[in-house]
Amino acid sequence: MRQICFLALLGFPLLAHANDPQVDDFGSTQDGTAVEIYTLKSSTGLTAKIMTRGATLVQLHVPDKDGKSEDVILGWDDVAGYESEDNQYFGCSTGRVCNRIALGKFSLEGKEYSLATNNEPNHLHGGAERSLDKVVWKAKGYSNDKGQGVRFTYVSPDGEEGYPGELKITVTYFVPADANRLTISYKATTDKATPVNLTNHAYFNLSGAGSDTVLDHMLQLNADTYTPTDETLIPTGTIDSVEGTPLDFRKIKKIGARIEKLTNTGALGYDHNFVLNPKPNDDSPFNLAAVLRDPASGRTLRISTDQPGIQFYSGNFLKGQKGKSGKTYAHRSAVCLETQHFPDSVNHENFPSTILKPGEEFKSSTQLSFGIIKPKAE
Repeated sequence: MRQICFLALLGFPLLAHANDPQVDDFGSTQDGTAVEIYTLKSSTGLTAKIMTRGATLVQLHVPDKDGKSEDVILGWDDVAGYESEDNQYFGCSTGRVCNRIALGKFSLEGKEYSLATNNEPNHLHGGAERSLDKVVWKAKGYSNDKGQGVRFTYVSPDGEEGYPGELKITVTYFVPADANRLTISYKATTDKATPVNLTNHAYFNLSGAGSDTVLDHMLQLNADTYTPTDETLIPTGTIDSVEGTPLDFRKIKKIGARIEKLTNTGALGYDHNFVLNPKPNDDSPFNLAAVLRDPASGRTLRISTDQPGIQFYSGNFLKGQKGKSGKTYAHRSAVCLETQHFPDSVNHENFPSTILKPGEEFKSSTQLSFGIIKPKAE
């Protein structure tokens, strides 16, 4: 210890913990800001790579039924891809308010606020120029006896993208040493009342990014109800049963089995917020939200969260853009399963509130647990 302190006094950097995450340069943004990428690993085969632009999950490698590892999320090999028009929020931290706000307007404490209408006629995923996915965050990797993590921080100034209050945000990614699991946690504080709704926008294909379709995946959602929307995907304010609709995933079903019934709607497929059933009375803070299975690779994904809703989006706007290693991201070749508060909550008093006030702390956490489909007993 004395030797380390002496080296520090001489101007030499202190040694990092031997098990801290690897950090590499990932190029720079168009304005010249340097971007780093952090690598988190478990001993069981999971590898996650997260960059500082947008606190974005860039790669997520998990083993299949034969032990072969594959990257199961969409993205690019460089920053330029993420800055291009082909990027549809791949893997990013989304906000200040994820999903939609009707007409880009809300009233709070007697004042009306106007936001960018970047998804005409509505506001989407935090705005057009300085939403959380487009800024470069500060980051610090760490490790402990439980695994590896990286903590991203960003201070969004008062008025950024039209939102009130200076918002201090932390996003933490953590991979345990001995499990194929990734936990994403959020914290935020503000000096003025402001809406906050944070999520990760990863696109999953459990056969591997660039596989032709996700319609052959099997999905189960722990939701008896959902929030119906108008043609612009803004909730009507009601909460309806999934019973008798193509949205009934209470029992595991093939994603493509009924999707064509929704093709001629405003959603163009699945793009719906599901209201998660109440958490069982146990000691865990997490509630099971979704189970995704890929019969071809044998991979499974279980999503657990402390949030009240989950947005299921079936990649309806994917258009064949070229991604990592030149792979093509075809229409409906990946799904998003975004844990969240409900869309447009700031304009619906009957929805769980998204308003964060001074002296309070926003907290949210979601676990992505990967496994293998167990063979049926003969």
